[in-house]
Amino acid sequence: MTHADGGGSKDASLENAELQTRLASIWSTPSGLWGVLSTVDHKIIGRRYITTAFVFLALGGVLSLLMRLQLAQPEARFIGPDRYNQIFTMHGSNMMFLFAVPVMQAMAVYLVPLMVGTRNIAFPRLNAFSYWIYLAGGLLLWIAFVVDAGPDVGWFAYVPLSGPQYTAGKRADIWAQMITFTEVSALAIAVEIVVTVFKQRAPGMSLDRIPLFVWSMLVTSFLVILAMPAIMIASTSLILDRLVGTHFFNPAEGGDVLLWQHLFWFFGHPEVYIIFLPAVGMVSTIVATFTGRPVLGYMAMVMALIATGILAFGLWVHHMFVAGLPRLGESFFTASSMAIAVPAGLQVFCWLATIWAGRPVFKTPFLFVIGFMVIFVIGGLTGVMVASVPFDTQVHDTYFVVAHFHYVLVGGAVFPLLGAIYYWFPKLTGRLMSETLGRWVFGLIFVGFNLTFFPMHILGLQGMPRRIYTYQPEMPWSGLNMFISLSAIILAAGFILFFVDAIRSARSGPIATANPWGASTLEWAAPSPPPSYNFARLPVVGSLEPLSTGSSVLPVAAGLRIDRRELLVTSVAEAIPEAREASVGNSIWPLWAALATTVTLIWSIFSPWAIVWGSIPVAVSLIGWFWPKGVPEDES
Repeated sequence: MTHADGGGSKDASLENAELQTRLASIWSTPSGLWGVLSTVDHKIIGRRYITTAFVFLALGGVLSLLMRLQLAQPEARFIGPDRYNQIFTMHGSNMMFLFAVPVMQAMAVYLVPLMVGTRNIAFPRLNAFSYWIYLAGGLLLWIAFVVDAGPDVGWFAYVPLSGPQYTAGKRADIWAQMITFTEVSALAIAVEIVVTVFKQRAPGMSLDRIPLFVWSMLVTSFLVILAMPAIMIASTSLILDRLVGTHFFNPAEGGDVLLWQHLFWFFGHPEVYIIFLPAVGMVSTIVATFTGRPVLGYMAMVMALIATGILAFGLWVHHMFVAGLPRLGESFFTASSMAIAVPAGLQVFCWLATIWAGRPVFKTPFLFVIGFMVIFVIGGLTGVMVASVPFDTQVHDTYFVVAHFHYVLVGGAVFPLLGAIYYWFPKLTGRLMSETLGRWVFGLIFVGFNLTFFPMHILGLQGMPRRIYTYQPEMPWSGLNMFISLSAIILAAGFILFFVDAIRSARSGPIATANPWGASTLEWAAPSPPPSYNFARLPVVGSLEPLSTGSSVLPVAAGLRIDRRELLVTSVAEAIPEAREASVGNSIWPLWAALATTVTLIWSIFSPWAIVWGSIPVAVSLIGWFWPKGVPEDES
């Protein structure tokens, strides 16, 4: 049942105010420490994820500057080889596992329920649990580094280097358990996003009316579900080899060192697209808003997202072209590595066509989109180059690969992410970031990035190996390395200015209206920032761009109870209302479950018996989590 909510009369205004008051009392998070620890509001948890991920970005950036300081001159003595190996490993592990994937999923945790028109994410307590587990994994890694027990085997932890015979102590074990923490968190979010998108969309939001950002997160979530178990299996097998004496990767006992590479890169290359595909959705949203028209080729964009997700699972061996695999097999992976450029190119052309046909407004978010297109195309071109076996054989393990990797990931993910932060900052905080500072941020980061990483292509072609802590003066690399290290200061200045702008704007930036950009997607129909219940009345969607008329007044669905937390369940294809579902309330049990899991996993680094005894507090916390409380909203 639907009706139009004009809200024009005095009686209607009073009715809306009373409705909002009652909903706020049901959906709100308690104040004080109890509320902080027990909340299941997706917006609060999403903001925590985003903030924590950016803290890890800042820490990872500091590590990169330390490496550049060490490499600025030949035979530098600023950092010793052991500490450099820890810093190198920490930088890669931090950026990939604690920043890049979590921050993209964090944006989805906050935005997807708003964009599909529901009041909370699916499985809200699992959502809270996922954050605490993610935070615990990050703290484990960084505390270990601070006490000089940080992993030193690279962010890829190749065996046999990371095995028991070559890496004593607990450094590799800490890395492997950090993987378990972050992947459990990522898998939990992926399941939540899939269920939210398929079963909690607003009435009328059929599959061909889903925003492109939501499509990108849906495909990304399936990639997470299918790819991340591989790295969890690999890291668990490594721990068993090190702690229990199994021989999964020991050739002398029938194991296989290449098994690690296959498992790791079967996850590792889809992970590139787990990071990149959300950025595609961000770019599509920003392009549509700042050109004043929907992205041309909506169905082509959706098909390109799905095709990229499928092809992503056929590329992993191009990381292993020098591992001695059969040449015939390598040729198939060369072909698939080049084929995946087709959907990526299609997306770029759809964006360019939209910009050409629209009237672009060059605000800060749109500037980051333009920078993304330039940098990502360069990264894509070098990607096609390293997909060729003869060329890859020459530049493998050189700085050419470092340059390509950063052009793809920083250009393909961080630039869209920064644009998305400027774009959705009003929805996150209710305030606008500075347009003037934003342009400075873009300029410094764009110039600093290209000056820092483009010369690395030249270093790679000159033969400079990656993963080394120093080099000899007679090698022709010192000039470019000094230039790169100085350029990195410009890049760092851009990020420092971004953090200053974000912190200042969150406290005292201009107050934003509900829809400051004149966007057409559903999240802007809610106030900025949204209330605890998101929408007082669930909207009914009649088109791909429900706010394209410029009005936030939409037809709404009636029938949900206002005396308890309740969600609307709709059909998968057409989003036809099917049922009302109680939504769980705030609970401390996800935190207790996360603490019990954390103790068990960290204890298992030192004793395999931890899994046996640690299962007891985990089981107790889960019983408390799911025990019926006698209140309908807590029994679901």
